[in-house]
Amino acid sequence: MDRIKEHPILGVSEKKKEVIFTYNGKELKGLAGEPIAVALKAAGVMVHRFTAKRHEPRGVFCAIGRCTDCVMIVNGKPNVRTCITPLEEGMDVRTQYGVEDKCTWEN
Repeated sequence: MDRIKEHPILGVSEKKKEVIFTYNGKELKGLAGEPIAVALKAAGVMVHRFTAKRHEPRGVFCAIGRCTDCVMIVNGKPNVRTCITPLEEGMDVRTQYGVEDKCTWEN
């Protein structure tokens, strides 16, 4: 996993427990409590959803929970803003298609 271990302003990152979660059925590792989007980025995942109308890829944009670019289906719940949702052991994270009640995902 790619991580910043020491930041010039924020200092040394605190040690966190490594957890396992799934992304579209594939097992990945992340750090407990970090945003899901950060764990995905560290694993090389940049696309979180696709737009319903034009099927355009979206990923992290604002990183503060104000937009819907990073929404994904987490544990079966659609429209979860992954940039502000903490990662937990065993989470099931899936790519989302669209951002409304009618969103879908691929298995």
